[in-house]
Amino acid sequence: MAPEHFSGPPPLLVGVVPNQHPEVLRTAASLAQRLTAPLLCAYVDEASYLVEWDPARSTHRLSLHPDKDDDDIRSVTDNLKSVIGDAVRPGTPIEWTMRILAGDPARALGRLAAEVDAPMIVVGTPERGFGHRITELLNGSVAAWLTHHQSRPVLVVPFRMAAHEDRPD
Repeated sequence: MAPEHFSGPPPLLVGVVPNQHPEVLRTAASLAQRLTAPLLCAYVDEASYLVEWDPARSTHRLSLHPDKDDDDIRSVTDNLKSVIGDAVRPGTPIEWTMRILAGDPARALGRLAAEVDAPMIVVGTPERGFGHRITELLNGSVAAWLTHHQSRPVLVVPFRMAAHEDRPD
């Protein structure tokens, strides 16, 4: 179902990525249920860039890796849809859909939130580890950019392990 056709209140927007900690989707689904709002899950393909933005129609993108087949994106999105379906348990009254965006994740989520008038954006904390810290240093934090550059609330769902428990075994 397209987000423009949700019945009732505007959808709660949640950023999703492959191998994301499940707590992000669980929290977003729980919040959507409490607010009786639909859930709009958005995946941003960072290997693409936006060539046309028209909120009334689909977004047009070009790949930064033209040799990369659309089957790769389809595989990722099929996996994400399965994960979302598991998080939004069958039998719950939550409507949900997924959108694929292109470009910078923070800006793409901000544009989509404005388009659908989302009351809130839900994102997860960055993954732990040295590689992810370097990536965040070079690319910036999606959550940080969103909280500083747009007007709607941003819920940043932390990894559930407390800092004092985060030590190697």
